[in-house]
Amino acid sequence: MYLRSLSITFILLLQLLTTGAQNAGDSMLPSTPPAVEKAQSPLLIYQFDIKDEIAPPVWRFTRKALDEALQLKADIVLIHMNTYGGMLESADSIRTAILQFPKPVWVFIDNNAASAGALISIACDSIYMRRGANIGAATVVDQAGQVVPDKYQSYMRSMMRSTAEATGRDVDIAQAMVDPKIVVPGISDSVQVITFTSTEAIKYGFCEGEAESIQEILKLNKTTDYKIVKQQLTAADRIIGFLTKPYISGILIMLIIAGLYFELQSPGIGFALLVSVIAAALYFAPLYLEGLAANWEILIFIAGILLIGVEIFVIPGFGIAGISGIALAVIGLTLSLIGNIGFEFHGLNFTRILESLFIVIIAAFLSIVGSFYATSRLFGRKTIFGDLALSSTQKAEMGYVSADARYMEMIGKTGVAHTILRPAGKVEINENIYDAVAQTGYIEKGEAVEVIKYENSQLIVRKR
Repeated sequence: MYLRSLSITFILLLQLLTTGAQNAGDSMLPSTPPAVEKAQSPLLIYQFDIKDEIAPPVWRFTRKALDEALQLKADIVLIHMNTYGGMLESADSIRTAILQFPKPVWVFIDNNAASAGALISIACDSIYMRRGANIGAATVVDQAGQVVPDKYQSYMRSMMRSTAEATGRDVDIAQAMVDPKIVVPGISDSVQVITFTSTEAIKYGFCEGEAESIQEILKLNKTTDYKIVKQQLTAADRIIGFLTKPYISGILIMLIIAGLYFELQSPGIGFALLVSVIAAALYFAPLYLEGLAANWEILIFIAGILLIGVEIFVIPGFGIAGISGIALAVIGLTLSLIGNIGFEFHGLNFTRILESLFIVIIAAFLSIVGSFYATSRLFGRKTIFGDLALSSTQKAEMGYVSADARYMEMIGKTGVAHTILRPAGKVEINENIYDAVAQTGYIEKGEAVEVIKYENSQLIVRKR
């Protein structure tokens, strides 16, 4: 018993000595230095400009900028703005993208943030303004600057209100920037819409500070260690942005129609058709890349042109095919200018649809009138359809005869084309002139023809 107790005591003493020696040894080792703190990287700021009319090109550049900012893991996105506004549809897309962006978005209003520019600015987390800059005047107007009906103002008020709610700004002031009937005590008296100067915007919570430059904005936020990356637009970006401007789209439509018109006035496939095809490519390609023109909208336009061709070259006269072709061509061109999804137009301002339709119709009208004027001056033609329609008076002394049994006698006979048949025209048989229609395609003046049948008071002929 005594030996057992002694053994236990010895073991406990040995463990105690071993632990003490280990601790003593550890205390003699050099201490591990504390981890070196990682140097803080500079604040990364991604900057891009909105200094043009708010339109599809600006929406495209904004979308690209936000994507690049995410890829670069930017801490802040900063918009350098100076705009009088623009299309509500594009502004709505931009403000939605800003509201959904996961990082802070700041805007520096260099001079103006009017109308659609105000909507975009209010969507940003922080607003900074240069002394003398303005924000507001967001009433919806048409292309002539006239105020549109209240249902459009109501939609704009709703967007301004929801945007202000999302960013913690006064919703009544936001609405009063659209509608002069909204009274904001001490600010608006229901006579004019609200437009703030930089001082007023700061006073009423629509501006975080006044600055003369982006560097001053960062200084206001006590930020000294930062890196600014500016958006770099490629040549392709600039070309697409240029081609999608509304007035350029109108010019391209004029070239498409003028090219087709001049092509119909001359035999064969020539330079005019090439101009029309190139203009169509320049019209649809950037809109397709922007996501505005869908495949089916382009196909509608092509189907319309084909129907017009069938009406001109295959079916005498002008009827259902021609009217349908014109309607489809106009629909295809119009829908390609707006951001609809199929036949769903939810969220699109009706004014935008009308604007697109007017661009197409006005451009088409100017193109036809200009083309007719040019052909009358250059070629002396007095009718808008030139050789497609018969314009001369058919006098008996000149050899013209009425439709009677003699026409039936012409079947199987041969002659020459007295005019170009495209497909309608005149043929000369046995020194007499008859109305005729080419069976297929067109026939040049002076070419030998053969009469194959008689229909609708016209001879149907083909090349020999």
